[in-house]
Amino acid sequence: MIIVSTDGSCLRNPGGAIGWAWVNHQGTSGSGGAVSGTNQVAELRAVLEAVVAHPGAEPLFIESDSLYAIKCASEWISGWRMNGWRTSSGGPVKNVELVRHIDQAIASRPGPVRFRWVRGHVGNYFNEQADQLAGTAARRAATAPDAAATGSSDLPALTMPDPITTDPTEPIPVIEPAEPTEPIPAVTPRTKKVAAQAQPARAKSRKADALTLF
Repeated sequence: MIIVSTDGSCLRNPGGAIGWAWVNHQGTSGSGGAVSGTNQVAELRAVLEAVVAHPGAEPLFIESDSLYAIKCASEWISGWRMNGWRTSSGGPVKNVELVRHIDQAIASRPGPVRFRWVRGHVGNYFNEQADQLAGTAARRAATAPDAAATGSSDLPALTMPDPITTDPTEPIPVIEPAEPTEPIPAVTPRTKKVAAQAQPARAKSRKADALTLF
């Protein structure tokens, strides 16, 4: 599995120079910037560049401190596509050019892409590395004469039709559970008590880590 951390930076949100970066946990990295944009644009561009930089069949796991970018790339994207890239209220999808490029990049990748939210600025080594690279890229873009105008102005034209998805109005088939072929072993009360005590500890750990899987 390939694990990559991404981050975006905006020197003055909105409208200031932006930077984006990804850091592969095995040591490679990439970054870029634009003259003007928003923090959300920078976060989306970081995710896009991470996917594009890691083609192939090996699973890709992206860590980001931006719930917006994660939800755009995983939770909301299918509904937007089915709705002609409009929101449930009928309005246009924000930052649609970047979202559609992310959609195409993920669809054209043989291996799966998953996301995990991590809390930013709490000492996560790879998140901090991505943050530093994104900030450096934003400062460089602010003065570079050849920097892209925005976070999407230098993107290539989309080359694939939108991926086909199942119509969300169709009923979801119900699969009946199979009959168990082996008897379920009995659990003693003592084991139950230990399991019950262990469960809150695990839940507490997840809450403290604040990790969200998509």
